[in-house]
Amino acid sequence: MIQALLLVPSDLKEDFFMDRSDMIHVMYDKKGPKVADNFIKRGFDACYCPTKEDALAKAISLIPKDHVVSWGGSVSINEIGLRPYILEHYTCIDRDTAKTPQERQDLMRHALLCDTFIMGTNAAVQDGQLFNIDGNGNRVAALIFGPKQVLVIVGMNKVEPTLEAAITRARTVAAPINIQRFGLKTPCSFTGMCDDCNTSDTVCNQLVHTRHCSPPNRIKVILVGENLGF
Repeated sequence: MIQALLLVPSDLKEDFFMDRSDMIHVMYDKKGPKVADNFIKRGFDACYCPTKEDALAKAISLIPKDHVVSWGGSVSINEIGLRPYILEHYTCIDRDTAKTPQERQDLMRHALLCDTFIMGTNAAVQDGQLFNIDGNGNRVAALIFGPKQVLVIVGMNKVEPTLEAAITRARTVAAPINIQRFGLKTPCSFTGMCDDCNTSDTVCNQLVHTRHCSPPNRIKVILVGENLGF
């Protein structure tokens, strides 16, 4: 099981904490291990890594060399360098290599049977829960069932005090930004605010609340003491 520890080499701790003396990182370093403990209580594997570099090293250590790896759309996995590393060192199912829309759909379906699936999350709750919104549903489908294991990279900026706050974050922060990223035409693409729309371009099709991990330890949550994604 992943330990809910603050992963810093002993010979670097003094310099490391000097570099993280601003109040946001002080808060993350205090809060992160406690949130990881709460995920563990709910059947997840979880750990807290102070930096992106620590998170990348931990993620790599959890993926066996013979695993076939795929991923859902995520800014966080790119920001820590995980997706580029996976592309270089593992056999991958990469939907972006598709030459046609049908081939892309086929790759997304094939990814549901990969060995390791990596993703971010739209929001997390400090008591150890995940909340995600998905347009196509492939990302949350893999989270729920299919791949042997799922690695979830979570910046501490996404950790909310309550489930209600996490849902609000996903609906009013993450979803409108993703709409801008994808260039879709919904009310929030014009106003920047969620209108609880029912348009054909909405990405708020699947709302998934993951309150417990079953089977135990299949979902591995890596909390990162930096702002990742949105």
